[in-house]
Amino acid sequence: MAAQPTHPKHYCGVFGIFGSSNAAELTYYGLYALQHRGQESAGIVTSDGRQFRRHIGMGLVPNVFTGQVLHDLVGHIAVGHTRYSTTGSSVLQNAQPLVVNCARGQIAIGHNGNLTNAAELREELEEKGSIFQTTVDSEIILHLMAQPPANGEPNSLLTALRRIEGAYSLVIMTNEELIGVRDPFGFRPLSIGRLNDSWVLASETCAFDLIGAKLERDVEPGEIVIINKEGIRSIKAFAEPRRRAICIFEYVYFARPDSTIDGRSVYGARVEMGRQLARENPVEADIVVPVPDSGNYAALGYSLESGIPYEMAFVRNHYVGRSFLQPTQLIRDFNVRVKLNLIAELVRGKRVVIVDDSIVRGTTSQSRVVSLKRAGAKEVHVRVSCPPHLNPCVYGIDFPERNKLMAANNSIDEIRRYLNADSLGYLSLDGMVNAVGSPKDSFCLACYDGNYPVPYSPSLEKHVMERRAARSESFSKTFEKQDRQQSLL
Repeated sequence: MAAQPTHPKHYCGVFGIFGSSNAAELTYYGLYALQHRGQESAGIVTSDGRQFRRHIGMGLVPNVFTGQVLHDLVGHIAVGHTRYSTTGSSVLQNAQPLVVNCARGQIAIGHNGNLTNAAELREELEEKGSIFQTTVDSEIILHLMAQPPANGEPNSLLTALRRIEGAYSLVIMTNEELIGVRDPFGFRPLSIGRLNDSWVLASETCAFDLIGAKLERDVEPGEIVIINKEGIRSIKAFAEPRRRAICIFEYVYFARPDSTIDGRSVYGARVEMGRQLARENPVEADIVVPVPDSGNYAALGYSLESGIPYEMAFVRNHYVGRSFLQPTQLIRDFNVRVKLNLIAELVRGKRVVIVDDSIVRGTTSQSRVVSLKRAGAKEVHVRVSCPPHLNPCVYGIDFPERNKLMAANNSIDEIRRYLNADSLGYLSLDGMVNAVGSPKDSFCLACYDGNYPVPYSPSLEKHVMERRAARSESFSKTFEKQDRQQSLL
């Protein structure tokens, strides 16, 4: 019997509110604003100071929650979560927030990020008798907090945080408190807002805008904020000061353009990336066309800087769900066309600059070039508003292994020929960093330059997983032998 994956990578949205009689409803709308961060499952847990109430489900936020469900989620404190995971781990048991009952009382947790030492910690905890209910790394934090006292001192959140490594922005709820945590490098965003007498935590500030809350500040890297009836207090003692390493891909693609991360407008950063892209990779063309929606603002910047007219030639279908059909080539072709349809008369006979946020595997980019040329585009020039992706992400964004990354295995000209483009240009690393407007060493750029701020050993994780699989197989054989002996009796 093979072991299940220890910690599927996932990027998610987290939300929390303290001190509102409408906590569940406000959390629902907060998650609605964060839907882009996870579309596979959603959940809300509330507390009235005595009892937790939880509802989770697979699918989009409005499909998971009904008016009656929200009415039943009584309480003035709430935490919520939207989740995206890699293939094979999208099951209800992994939906968050997770809840446990332990000696410390009830605890709920929602996590955005990825723990790089999850395999070792999980093995250690299982050897001590911990029984895991999920395959997500977030549960490890709960088990660390629930461990028996060591040296006469109870385990605490601080104790747990000092054991984990990697990327994590957390919302945690007890019966009487809402807690927000951001890892010492600040990989993933987390902000603090105020709504009348209530305090709010969210992955992105766009959630504050929807519920009418005011942004107070970001949770600092390496900070714990504790919110209760006494107000809000900060703890910064669980980690040594580190260099900042906010994931720059939040600005390139992942965050909503109407959000502000660490004081920088995502919209402004993307437009400036497009301007810089035009300065670095100019071309004679008739129109600039974005790949919606992620390429819209970089394409606008490219158009503003180059003076080439901007045209929304691709129309996106916003109501596309997950396909359950087998991925034959025919179905793949239909899936691409169902998401984006082309207004052919806008591109016929034109020299087109198509602007996208990134090229990861290259298959969808190729189909867009093909569709432009089939529609009669005279030339197609591809421009990408970030550098080539050369390395996988181990901190929570689903970039695959190097052997599946187009730019890690092909030259720029080889990619151009694969795409069937007339030219191909990427934004430089320095150009991307300058567009965001912060020092280079304040970002995680590992997927571009291979410099991982938190060391990570794939070989060690593979070794641990193989040991777990072997132990699991040994247990299975032992039980099978016992079953045969009993049948003989």
